[in-house]
Amino acid sequence: MKARQDRADTALVYVSDHGESLGENNLYLHGLPYAMAPDVQKRVPWITWLSPGYSARRGVTGACLQGLRDAPLSHDNYFHSVLGLLDVDTRVYRPGLDVYARCLKG
Repeated sequence: MKARQDRADTALVYVSDHGESLGENNLYLHGLPYAMAPDVQKRVPWITWLSPGYSARRGVTGACLQGLRDAPLSHDNYFHSVLGLLDVDTRVYRPGLDVYARCLKG
């Protein structure tokens, strides 16, 4: 995407579907009951990359995105955040669940 950013304003959002234990405390894989699961099974990466053209067009600054770094998020936020990034107009969109809403210009 970065190599072709001169042809398109692009955005990438990656969120893992689950965490994974890789031997910590002799635990492997995933799927322990939530109350027993270690943080590595409950916390997953959420990565956002925006091309400079996309950032400029939508008014997103790196500083605003950095400010979201420690925001408490869940998979509930993903659907609404992607709709917001794509500027999709639909009645199912809930701005309160869009993690990027405060960083995007209308």
